[in-house]
Formats: sequence, structure tokens, C-alpha cells
Amino acid sequence: MVRRDARRLPEAALEDLRRRAVAAVESGRSRSDVARLFGVSRKTVGNWVTAYRDLGEDAFRPRTRGRRPGEQLALAPGQQAAVLEAVTGRIPEELELPYRVWTRQAVAELVNREFRITLSLKTVSGYLARWGLLPAPANVLEALRGSGPAGHRSAEGVWLTWHRTPAGLDVLLAACYRGSLYFDVRTAPFEAAAVTDFLRRLADQLDRPIGVVVRRWPAGQTGLVRTWPGAPDPRITVRFAH
Repeated sequence: MVRRDARRLPEAALEDLRRRAVAAVESGRSRSDVARLFGVSRKTVGNWVTAYRDLGEDAFRPRTRGRRPGEQLALAPGQQAAVLEAVTGRIPEELELPYRVWTRQAVAELVNREFRITLSLKTVSGYLARWGLLPAPANVLEALRGSGPAGHRSAEGVWLTWHRTPAGLDVLLAACYRGSLYFDVRTAPFEAAAVTDFLRRLADQLDRPIGVVVRRWPAGQTGLVRTWPGAPDPRITVRFAH
């Protein structure tokens, strides 16, 4: 099948194509099958699915190409400090944002609301990496996944890590196998109840059961690994990578 250049489609047709392709993947078809079915590349299908998981319905609507208004305005040091302080020790709902856990989109909406600056998710990833909350944007999934058993890669699969930033913040970072990122930031080490609460909120946000693979954990917190989870949520299964 000859591939079409989706960028040349009318906006309404492009929105419909994105919806149909994502719906096909969500129903269980592989990205390769969907790409062949709709005459686009597998990478394009993957981008649409990832955008949908980050943005929801907004991902289907074509955007004006080029820089978004305000995107050229970098956050000043004081603004960066304010955003980092806002996400530390709080969940988005406490700041009247419609998310159960922090995502790049939630941070982008916080920045837009507080400073009237619009940032792309790629730009947000860059700031989160600068603050030590995420690995470098190009290496996020590689840094989290390493070499895990392929049998656990599913739509609900989540890699979970815990790391400390150079500034001493503790970060829980979850990555879905299809690319979406979720995180929680604290000024003190996580306890078992806090980890369980994070995963429950993540299951709420994804609105589906999740299979968690614990990938990296601070050496000084192995005791928590041995005792957690004590009473897991029935929507959550947990295992530890070797």
C-alpha cells in the first residue's frame, strides 16, 4: 500500500484518521497492522497513540505548524523554581489541575496558567531533565527499561523507578511501555503507603489495571522493596526486575 502524507490532509480528515488509528491500537491491533491499514508509517501511528495518552482528546485536533504562541519564551530561573516547588510534595488536583498524577501535560498546563507561556511536551521534558526529575529526553525509555522480559510489555505495562536528584529530591517515575510518563516528587524518602498511593492514582488516571515492573530503587531502601506492597490494590500487580 502506498503511504499517504497525513500532513497534507484537510484538518477534519486528519482528525478522523488519528481517531480511527488510535482506536484500532487501543482495541488491541498492533501498530504495524494499523499503519498498513491506514497507509501511514508505524512511527506516525506511535506518535498519535503517545499524544493521545498524554493529551487525551486534544491530541486528535490538528495544530498550527511551527512554534506555538509563547513557546519561544523560556522560563526564567524564578519561574522554573516556582514550578519545581509547585510539583514537589503535591498532586495536580491540589493545584486544581484535572490529573491524578503529574505528567508533562499537567506541568505544561500549570506553566500556561501561572505564566501565560505555552510549552510543548518536548520543551517540558527538557525542563524536567534539567531539574533532575527525568533522564535526558532522548533517553527516557531506554534509561528506565533496560532489558526487561518482553512478555510483560502490554498496554497496561509500567516501569517504575525511584531516584534522587542532585538537589536531594526523591522522585517516583513511571513509564508506560508506549511512552507516557508519570511522576511524583517529594523532599523525603517514599514510604510504602506513598508508593502504593502513587500507583493507585496512576491506575485511576489510566482507568485500567496496571502491571508494574520495579526497575531501579535506591540502595538504601531495599527494606521497603521486601515489605511492599503489603496489601496491593486488585488493579495493580507488581514484580521486580532482575
